[in-house]
Amino acid sequence: MVNITNKSTTLRKAIAQAIVKVSLPGTIQAIHNHTVPKGNVLECARVAGLFAAKRTADMIPDCHPLPVEFTAISYEVGVMEVTVFVEIHTIYKTGVEVEAMHAASVVALTIYDMLKPIDKKISIEQIKLVEKKGGKSDRKKDLDQSLRAAVIVCSDSISAGKKGDRAGMVVKEKLEKVGVHVPVYRIIPDEKDQIRQLCAQFVGEKMDLVIFTGGTGLSPRDVTPEALEGILERRIPGIEEAIRNYGQQRTPYSMLSRSVAGLIGDTLVLGLPGSTNGASESMDAVFPALLHIFKVMEGARHD
Repeated sequence: MVNITNKSTTLRKAIAQAIVKVSLPGTIQAIHNHTVPKGNVLECARVAGLFAAKRTADMIPDCHPLPVEFTAISYEVGVMEVTVFVEIHTIYKTGVEVEAMHAASVVALTIYDMLKPIDKKISIEQIKLVEKKGGKSDRKKDLDQSLRAAVIVCSDSISAGKKGDRAGMVVKEKLEKVGVHVPVYRIIPDEKDQIRQLCAQFVGEKMDLVIFTGGTGLSPRDVTPEALEGILERRIPGIEEAIRNYGQQRTPYSMLSRSVAGLIGDTLVLGLPGSTNGASESMDAVFPALLHIFKVMEGARHD
């Protein structure tokens, strides 16, 4: 199964359809009149679809078990066909497209099974996804921006050459993966004045993001939050909360991190943990959704 542990939980929706075509006008009439020998076709099929939605992971090997939190099954009954619609919602890390299509196919098969005694030429067609929301496709517009970032590693030991940097490179790679250009990558010691000086420099150069990694813990030399808090014009506590909440689900030590986020003018400034895992998970927690902030500052509406 695909690893989804790095994904964030969001509301996800999917609508799928299936079309059951009959060969006799009397078949549709029998559905309306409830004269099909096996019983109420649409209601029996609806029940089957509800079971199928919840059992998709049991049938399809690579599907993740997930909480199905809403399922609606509806029909459009025409002269010679029944169109099935299945809508499913979940709050989870991955979407419910397959669950919706699986349920639609089972609804269609149930209709087929119940009608075959009175109509031998029924066909099932166009099992397909009609709509999906809540995944990557919803955030494509946030990725369609020309943004630049400076990544600054704050570490006495790395700046002294005693060890190599990994966290800063992870931040850089993840930014580039979501289309953010990173023309600046620096390593500095844990010094308040240098942190503030570089931050002011890159804000002055109209950098869209300035991301510091390191110095957010509680050791005597961890001074990144103190350096940034005094110059941030608008704190964004939701970003900080999202980072810590995401991390706390993965390690009990995340609550000890003092990540900070805020704006100086139109530049977004972040102070992230200096450990490789901490930096990586912090980026996963808020990107690419965080990029929506630049659309908002341009006057775009929240969806």
